[in-house]
Amino acid sequence: MTDEIAVIPGDGIGQEVVPAAVEVLDSVGRFEFTEAEAGDRVKRETGDPLPEETYDLAASADATLFGAAGESAADVIIPLRRAVGSFVNVRPARAYPGVDALRPETDVVFLRENTEGVYAGHESRLSDDLSTLTRVVTTSASERLAGFACDYVEERGYEGFTVAHKANVMRETDGRFRETVLGVADDRGIEADEVLMDAFATHVCLDPGQFDVVVCPNLAGDVLSDLAAGLVGGLGLLPSANVGAENALFEPVHGTAPDIAGEGVANPGAAILSAAMLLEHLGYDEEADRVERAMTETLADGPRTADLGGDATTEDVTTAVVDRL
Repeated sequence: MTDEIAVIPGDGIGQEVVPAAVEVLDSVGRFEFTEAEAGDRVKRETGDPLPEETYDLAASADATLFGAAGESAADVIIPLRRAVGSFVNVRPARAYPGVDALRPETDVVFLRENTEGVYAGHESRLSDDLSTLTRVVTTSASERLAGFACDYVEERGYEGFTVAHKANVMRETDGRFRETVLGVADDRGIEADEVLMDAFATHVCLDPGQFDVVVCPNLAGDVLSDLAAGLVGGLGLLPSANVGAENALFEPVHGTAPDIAGEGVANPGAAILSAAMLLEHLGYDEEADRVERAMTETLADGPRTADLGGDATTEDVTTAVVDRL
């Protein structure tokens, strides 16, 4: 049986880096690729940034590869994550050989709660002077994330994980998150320590080597993983996986990069590394290792795109990775 992969390039450089990732996937396995539209362009044409058929495709496919969305991002990626039942966002921030990283010792994986927090969507404009945002934290979602984190560190040989939170201020919401995650870790016999998220922002810049796996609420994971991207060479190197119980969606962390969109010079590294995570999710561990190794060697030896100090095109980098495969 051939795995079906939904391909949603989206806007901007998503139209360039997602085809690069598809080319890499096509070079290591036999997949059925089904492309669909989402984002600003399709909104201008149809009035809907996420057509029903795109949502349904992501929900039914074995895995989804997504690029980026522009102004309509919140109306695209959050529903797509719901379509695949995602409850955790996995974001590795790793420095690669040959890349001029600010902190070359950085190798941190963020496990970010993906369903609630301030991204639950409960906002109101009550008057010309007042808007409100309701933050949602549940024991059940926190337990599910904690269980995933315990499995993750056990399967990959980590000693444990760090919980980043702000329970000293958000006592009820982050307090519940902290207590639940630490409680699950204790029940499972997993070593877990904790750090206030603002302190983490300082510590990871000064000494990123002290962190391996970081478990955090939705907004904190979004912000802190982007901060870590600055330590390893930029957002062009960060892949991610939105994982559900049976389905998953994979996307580079970077956005649409409108300043370079259409020029053919976007770094496909994050999209290709996301494809490696997709392969692992589908059980193709050997192929996933091959893709990650080929991308790592390309980053080390070149060619490299302009964001990494080179002058290569997206196609140049993609060809180099495929040649290594």
